[in-house]
Amino acid sequence: MLDDLGAVLIIALFYTSDLSIPMLLGAFATIAVLIALNRLGVKKLLPYLIIGALLWFFMLQSGIHATLAGVALALCIPLGNPDEEYSSPLLHLEEKLHPWVAFAVVPIFGFANAGVSLSGITVEKLVDPVPLGVALGLLIGKQVGIFALAALAIRAGLARLPDGSNWGQLYGVAALCGIGFTMSLF
Repeated sequence: MLDDLGAVLIIALFYTSDLSIPMLLGAFATIAVLIALNRLGVKKLLPYLIIGALLWFFMLQSGIHATLAGVALALCIPLGNPDEEYSSPLLHLEEKLHPWVAFAVVPIFGFANAGVSLSGITVEKLVDPVPLGVALGLLIGKQVGIFALAALAIRAGLARLPDGSNWGQLYGVAALCGIGFTMSLF
């Protein structure tokens, strides 16, 4: 995660074109308001989201990449203490956003930044041997191959399942091995 944060900072700071000082000052002011909300003990999520949207606007208009607004906002929303009675606004937000980010935002981000063009795609092109082979290789071949070789190593006594894990979990890990989005797509 720290390497991803570093990549976002480098992109935001060193790939900035025209810098607008008034908008940058507006961004700093909204960050100050977010910090004040946190210090005052505001636990409601709505004020953070409203000020966060304003922060995003200022960052976008300042010339600095607007992704930093999300980083700053996340650092200002209270995480909470497990010993306290209230639930953490940040964890609540993460739980609500996770399915959208995992199943929509990240895949769209990957396609858009990898230069994948979806124009002219037909069923005939999808079942062409090359894309079909790549899809089957990643979706089926990788998970079957990894699971089969891991199972073979376990049955042969060369390896063992980690304590507390089962064959279904091993298969789940094998299925995840076909996934690979990185910050290099940014």
